[in-house]
Amino acid sequence: MARYKDSQFKLSRRAGVKLDGVSQKFEKSRRQTLPGQHGAARKKLSEYALQLAEKQKVRNTYGMNEKPFRHMYHRAVQDKGVTGTVLLQLLESRLDNILYRSGLVTTRPQGRQVINHGHVLVNGKKVDIASYQVKPGDIIQIREKSKAIVKRLKELSPYQVADVPHWLSVDEDNLVVKFSMLPSREDLDSTINEALVIEFYSR
Repeated sequence: MARYKDSQFKLSRRAGVKLDGVSQKFEKSRRQTLPGQHGAARKKLSEYALQLAEKQKVRNTYGMNEKPFRHMYHRAVQDKGVTGTVLLQLLESRLDNILYRSGLVTTRPQGRQVINHGHVLVNGKKVDIASYQVKPGDIIQIREKSKAIVKRLKELSPYQVADVPHWLSVDEDNLVVKFSMLPSREDLDSTINEALVIEFYSR
């Protein structure tokens, strides 16, 4: 599985938001310009640049490479409903994101690590694919022999646990999560302009 191994801080500066795994000092220390030699000179962005920036922001927020992200867009186009909302619902339904949203892990990269190492069960079966699409009604849990490991990872993490959304039911003591329902657009990040992402891929 391909991974981005360079600075998450630099990606955060470009996106203008604090991504997973970036220090809490980001808000205080980041500059008001884009990274790069000519960052300060970039005054006005073209329509294409705005679309590209938003697409990159969403893609990097969920920790995805370009090819699977584009594939998810095409899947959203084929599904019923508003394409932008469906795309965000598909992103939120990824197994690594569910672990992060539930508070069992503190970042999406940590969620991917836990999944890839075989610590996660979905409906009683081991799943080691971070991009696995969870469906409403599915039960996600940490394997019994892995609970101590996952709890320790969470304790050692320097990052805060995300607030648990209402569309997830979490048993923190037993490390069990139920994906109760698909989130509506109102439940999702209001800072994301998914219309720009759709426009980018629709060119």
